[in-house]
Amino acid sequence: MKFPNPHTLKQIAHLINCDYVGAEDFQVLGMNEIHVVEPGDIVFVDHPKYYDKALQSAATIILINKNVECPEGKALLISDDPFRDFNKLTLHFKPFKSATTSISPSAKIGTNTIIQPNCFIGHNVTIGDNCIIHANVTIYDNTIIGNNVNIHSGTILGASAFYYKNRPEGFDQLKSGGRVVIKDNVDIGALCTIDKGVTGDTTIGEGSKLDNQIQVGHDTIIGKKCLIASQVGIAGCCIIEDEVTIWGQVGTNSGITIGKKAVILGQTGVTKSVAGGKSYFGTPIEEARVKLKELAHVKQIPNILDQLKNK
Repeated sequence: MKFPNPHTLKQIAHLINCDYVGAEDFQVLGMNEIHVVEPGDIVFVDHPKYYDKALQSAATIILINKNVECPEGKALLISDDPFRDFNKLTLHFKPFKSATTSISPSAKIGTNTIIQPNCFIGHNVTIGDNCIIHANVTIYDNTIIGNNVNIHSGTILGASAFYYKNRPEGFDQLKSGGRVVIKDNVDIGALCTIDKGVTGDTTIGEGSKLDNQIQVGHDTIIGKKCLIASQVGIAGCCIIEDEVTIWGQVGTNSGITIGKKAVILGQTGVTKSVAGGKSYFGTPIEEARVKLKELAHVKQIPNILDQLKNK
């Protein structure tokens, strides 16, 4: 998430009432999660296990709960609770704004696009040309939709990320300030839910087709010409490369990559990243031909035991 205007380290420290290490005019351009940070971004870290990863990341401002040695060319924001203060920044730069109409006056809707009854279209949404948004679709603020997109009834674009910190008093949600981006020529079935990024974008690539009742988690990137069947659940921060086929009731772990032109057979649990150009099946996931051969061997066990008894 980039800020509308560049800020200084001192200004950001003032917003969250924390100390800092670095020049007070050190430039701050935005904030992001560690897997998508760029120079000028803030990243937060609140556990010693991940200090080095954050300090050595592309981020140039580290929101951290300990005054550690600062790498050259970077700055620190020292907070007693980086998670809380990252949320403060999200709420400052992307505050929730209530709606007073079903279609926000700030929404931009393209030529020949049809919006069916009972849809909600939030602030700063952009919808391209020749789209059909069927009845009862909800499109949260800042969503970007390309041209020739069909979205069927009951689908929700832009709900918050499922991302929580376990505190003694209960679960504390990491606030979501990202977007959903739907590229051209995408079809999305009925009753799908696509969560926005925490600070970046959840993206559905050009020409991809999603069946009904699919969940796509925050910051996931789905490539071009993917085909995803009903009841698939894709966790946050996944990368689904181009021309992947995912059949029904597949579930994934977070942070995995499915390679280009892979085929994931129905009810597979994608527990790890897999290479492209192959078919996969089972939980934990394996190449389909290997897994099916194993299952065939398992079926032979009763016969083998009977043979051993009769000797």
